[in-house]
Amino acid sequence: MIHLETGKYGFYIWTAYGLTAVVFVVMLASALNHARRWKARFEELSRK
Repeated sequence: MIHLETGKYGFYIWTAYGLTAVVFVVMLASALNHARRWKARFEELSRK
């Protein structure tokens, strides 16, 4: 197992990692949502 010694900066480091993970998840969800809407719009226009 990896042992990470962060000392007095541990709270800052783990908070930064956590916020980064949250931002990546939000970005991924947003991209998937936009792709789904673009696909639906494309299919709607293709039927006309």
